[in-house]
Amino acid sequence: MKKKNKILVGLASLTLVAALAGCGSKEDSKGQNEAIDENKIVVGVTSGPHEQIAEVAAKVAKEKGLEVELKSFSDYVLPNTSLAEGDLDANSYQHKPFLETFNKDHDTDLVAVGKTILNPMGIYSEKYKSFDDIPDGATFGLPNDPTNGARALFVLQEAGYITLKDGADLTASVRDVEENKKNLKFIELEAAQIPKQLSEVDVAAINTNFALEAGINPKEDSILLESTDSPYVNYIVVRAKNENDPTIKKFVEAYQSDEVRKFIEEEFKGSVIPSW
Repeated sequence: MKKKNKILVGLASLTLVAALAGCGSKEDSKGQNEAIDENKIVVGVTSGPHEQIAEVAAKVAKEKGLEVELKSFSDYVLPNTSLAEGDLDANSYQHKPFLETFNKDHDTDLVAVGKTILNPMGIYSEKYKSFDDIPDGATFGLPNDPTNGARALFVLQEAGYITLKDGADLTASVRDVEENKKNLKFIELEAAQIPKQLSEVDVAAINTNFALEAGINPKEDSILLESTDSPYVNYIVVRAKNENDPTIKKFVEAYQSDEVRKFIEEEFKGSVIPSW
């Protein structure tokens, strides 16, 4: 009887181990190899133009048999962390310099799979109608995140108001400013808050999505505007393992449709530009 109990205990232990191993295998499979649902996709967007455009893309996708659930975010970090953690299947809001920096800083493997739009960065002032009118030593509100801060500096360099050191790349900072013709005093501010703080500085760089949310039209209200050959085109982004997933490809096709292009051109009138 004692021997029989030992055998039963041993069998129970083996069964438990097998069950746990089976659960672990299933979880690993889901986390690493499972394809995205062919009938539904969850996409993260930031509020504003990206959300508006994705809503149109979702309608096009639905006509092709793909349901798109959109989740809106108010910052630039959560859409990527949510994607990396598996809460999203894709996101649409960022350009490659930001993506590359995020991957490096967070040890993630997110990849760009389809071009979307260019939100040309604008330079604005409530006090001056031309950048030439800005006085020596004026205060300049600069986005405090590395990629968008560098982007604003390159807009200034392209217009001839500053010169960056040789070799300055897309993560350039105010430390890379070699020549500053107007002796601008750069004040680093949170990008989302700059529209509210525009009156507190002489001039500032504002991302298009934040400008539009504040009722500012980049094409009409900016005193400098980023050129259309900018490297800051936005992309649909996914986890590397899903780069060639058929559902992802279907969503990219829906986004890059004539219907979506027409909506962008009519709705934003040049302040947001389709890039495919």
